[in-house]
Amino acid sequence: MKVIFEDNHLLVVEKPVNIPMQEDDSKDEDLLSLCKEYIKEKYNKPGNVYLGLVHRLDRPVSGVCVFARTSKAASRLTKQIQDHTFKKQYLAVVEDNGLKDSDHFEDYLLKDTKTNTVKVDKNGKLAILDYEVLKRKDNLALVKVDLKTGRSHQIRVQFSSRNHSLWGDQRYNKNAKVGQQIALHSHSITFNHPITNEPLTFTSNPDRKPFNI
Repeated sequence: MKVIFEDNHLLVVEKPVNIPMQEDDSKDEDLLSLCKEYIKEKYNKPGNVYLGLVHRLDRPVSGVCVFARTSKAASRLTKQIQDHTFKKQYLAVVEDNGLKDSDHFEDYLLKDTKTNTVKVDKNGKLAILDYEVLKRKDNLALVKVDLKTGRSHQIRVQFSSRNHSLWGDQRYNKNAKVGQQIALHSHSITFNHPITNEPLTFTSNPDRKPFNI
């Protein structure tokens, strides 16, 4: 776990691949617990440490994310997310298959909680994103995604439903090989500081295959 920024109100870190944001049924090591332990040790805090989980990344996804160190910071960051003033950009490697240089996707996505899968369905919730292609190689495209809504598995499903599945996506890409980690990385987050209201942007660049196409 790499710490990108911290103050009395925020902790911004780079999430490694294949680690859950918080404890789940697997009981594997999770990012929230690691961050709490980091704060407890660094600041010699007794007892339980407060750390608010205000947004999530899927377990196989890496990249930048923020935790709130106070309940006030958590509620104000959550409001920014609800008001769509909390901006998220991702990098993804997708199957090219004639992908346009840039586009705007709008779909309705429905989640099946029993199977933890998502599909395009008119009865679902509106999902919006914009993207642009940064590089192409060997029928793969590196894209930068501006996420307008934060639906579960949104990027993965919106691209796969158009025959541009993400490289290594074990759930939505039939061509993914066993052992591959999905090529999806939280590249940047932009929001206002919950106390000072200062505009903040934090970035993280992936240093793993296949982002270096």
